[in-house]
Amino acid sequence: MIRLFVPDPLAMAAEITPAPDQARYLGAVMRQTVGDVVALFNGRDGEWAGRLVEVSKRGCRLRLEQQLRPQVFGPDLDLVVALIKRGRLETIVEKAAELGARRVRLAVTRRSNADHTNVARLQAIAVEAAEQTGRLDTPQVLAPEKLDRLLDGWDPGRALMFCDEGGDARPVLGALDGPAPSSAAILIGPEGGFDPAERERLRALPFVTPVTLGPRILRADTAAISALTLWQAAVGDWRA
Repeated sequence: MIRLFVPDPLAMAAEITPAPDQARYLGAVMRQTVGDVVALFNGRDGEWAGRLVEVSKRGCRLRLEQQLRPQVFGPDLDLVVALIKRGRLETIVEKAAELGARRVRLAVTRRSNADHTNVARLQAIAVEAAEQTGRLDTPQVLAPEKLDRLLDGWDPGRALMFCDEGGDARPVLGALDGPAPSSAAILIGPEGGFDPAERERLRALPFVTPVTLGPRILRADTAAISALTLWQAAVGDWRA
């Protein structure tokens, strides 16, 4: 069944008018017609079956018939990733959505090779990945922020797993051998690694756990996917 994310409130008999690009996708690309059923979710009200009651060149309209699944959320897990080249950053956002991250926070580090990005495009990528993977929410992509400022405002109750390429950190699975934290985050650095001063500050923070992802040097996108996978397998919702 086709799934679409919509911002509208979802309730029995509500009528939903998809955005123009979604209407074109349903009518022109997927060839949906009156009577066909589409799954809709908004990240708040669960997933609903909506039957197409109008399809035209001007758009389309759906009427909600039943709730398919109640709203649930995955772990409260953030991915904090330094800005890198556009293509690899887009891959990270897509895979973070597939792997269950609740937020993607973009950091500007001293060795970042970029200081801005198209957040709206990244958010659209996250929404599309959420639609395809069956999750009932979409990860929020936050605007880039300097790493020092991000750490200054950090909630100390959110455990931060720092993927440290320094070589003397604990293996990630050993560091995750314990109860699941109520909220957590994973930090992935830029292609050139963290500046020594950034690394020193991170290691001194009480909420930070440095970990290693193995003996090989990984690209940022590989590191992000690997860290999210290991976290979910060790303490996340893959254990259910």
